[in-house]
Amino acid sequence: ESGKVIGVDMTPEMIDKARENARNGGYRNVEFRLGEIENLPLADNCVDVIISNCVINLSPDKERVFQEAFRVLKPGGRLMVSDIVTVTELPSSVKDSVVAYIGCLSGAEMKNRYLDAIKKAGFEQVSVMDETTFPADYASNDPTFQALLNESNISSTDLRQLGEAIRSARVFAVKPG
Repeated sequence: ESGKVIGVDMTPEMIDKARENARNGGYRNVEFRLGEIENLPLADNCVDVIISNCVINLSPDKERVFQEAFRVLKPGGRLMVSDIVTVTELPSSVKDSVVAYIGCLSGAEMKNRYLDAIKKAGFEQVSVMDETTFPADYASNDPTFQALLNESNISSTDLRQLGEAIRSARVFAVKPG
């Protein structure tokens, strides 16, 4: 249906809140479905555009996420995601940290593997539209980084280097038509 926006969220509470917001805003061209990004509750070839803002890094199976995105997109459909990636491997103290997971850090994938997963799913024109590093002083002031410092044996110097290894990236791709 032209002009329809479909949101897929992860919990019933999120769905309820989204539906309430749509009703309150008078938005009738939106639909919200309970689902997982690894198994989208949508038919093949039915979506024009997929957008995601810092959600894919929470999935342990990013390849599956991009395969599902490819499956539901129409030929010529576009993918635009913003996510956290890394340019160096995260230390195990960060990968295994609940605080880092909640703060969207521990699930961050190496940038090259993230882009490879998109290409492997079949997407073309895969490009990083924008990439931002975290300022060095951000790590020392950010609550997630502070909690990591308190929770683990990571030094403040290592934490600062970790901040430099983490990137926010906006990635664009197209399903071939």
